[in-house]
Amino acid sequence: MSTTNTTKQEVDLERAFSLEDFFETSPDFMCIAGFDGYFKSINPAVSQLLGYSEEELFSRPINDFIFEADQDKTASARINLTKKVGLFNFENRYVSKAGTIIWLHWTSHPVEDKQVIYAIGKNVTAKKEVELERKKHLKMLTQSNTDLLKLAYANAHDLRSPINNLLSVFDLIDTTKITDGETLELLEIVEQSTQNLKKTITEAMKSLDKKNANDKQLELLNFESSAKDVITSIHSLVHHSQAKITTDFTDLPTIKFNKAALHSIFLNLITNAIKYAKRNVAPEIHIKTQEIDGVKQLIIQDNGIGFDMSVVKDKIFGLHQTFNSYEDSTGIGLYLVYNHVMHLGGKIGLESEVDQGAKFMISFKS
Repeated sequence: MSTTNTTKQEVDLERAFSLEDFFETSPDFMCIAGFDGYFKSINPAVSQLLGYSEEELFSRPINDFIFEADQDKTASARINLTKKVGLFNFENRYVSKAGTIIWLHWTSHPVEDKQVIYAIGKNVTAKKEVELERKKHLKMLTQSNTDLLKLAYANAHDLRSPINNLLSVFDLIDTTKITDGETLELLEIVEQSTQNLKKTITEAMKSLDKKNANDKQLELLNFESSAKDVITSIHSLVHHSQAKITTDFTDLPTIKFNKAALHSIFLNLITNAIKYAKRNVAPEIHIKTQEIDGVKQLIIQDNGIGFDMSVVKDKIFGLHQTFNSYEDSTGIGLYLVYNHVMHLGGKIGLESEVDQGAKFMISFKS
């Protein structure tokens, strides 16, 4: 009685899960190809995918349906299969009847005594399109970085002459003839700012040269010293905007990073916070470092006009992306900050609301 029931169950299972049903209903490209290069048997997915009838597919060599650039490597792979060499992780392109390109990822096995090849192909077209799009964006990003580097060299070179001329003027001014104390103080501020600008450009040129030699040169940097250098270099801007800048580097005083990159991060985020302050509201910029669960972070927060995150989304760090009507907005500053951070293996995040300021969170590579 027990034996009879077991046999019946086996028969039912065989009917329910027959190989023929599996072959017919599989969404994958399944076929039996002859050593002669023709299809011998195909499942419905082949016709559906390529758009040809079974008669058309059986009447022509398989190579006729393969993208021309892939025909030679496919023919070579087929020769290897006839020599009892299995084929795994092989990819090629087919051309549908409508002319579209279809990428297939193959697993194939030869059966020599029957002179046929059993093969399963997965449609990976969507994946390939994503990969191609990614490569396209990487190429564009690389070109943008190259263009920005050339622009930086050109600007630095062009700025040196007027700065040197301006410094020469200060040498010609006889300050002993100026009796007004406030005027003397203003002249001193302008001269110091010009000297700082010259120093910044000189260091930038050196940094660009070093960048060409070693794009990821790191050194142990002191946050307080780096921030102070930047704030001093923009003293006039800070003074006239009445910006209040507070810093707290107690939790994380130092970081191993690129000096020029850290300088640029401070410069762009601080000047942006001042530039995009709310009307008739003095800018407040809070800068601090922290280390939480081994993650080292630099936080720069302001009380400015902020961003509508539902609008800017992932475009905020894109090149030439601007989100206001300011005439001098170029969309380069945040792009540079993003690239400095990401290029050295870090991450950057942003929390913001309209009229509620912006909070940039930079996480450094551990």
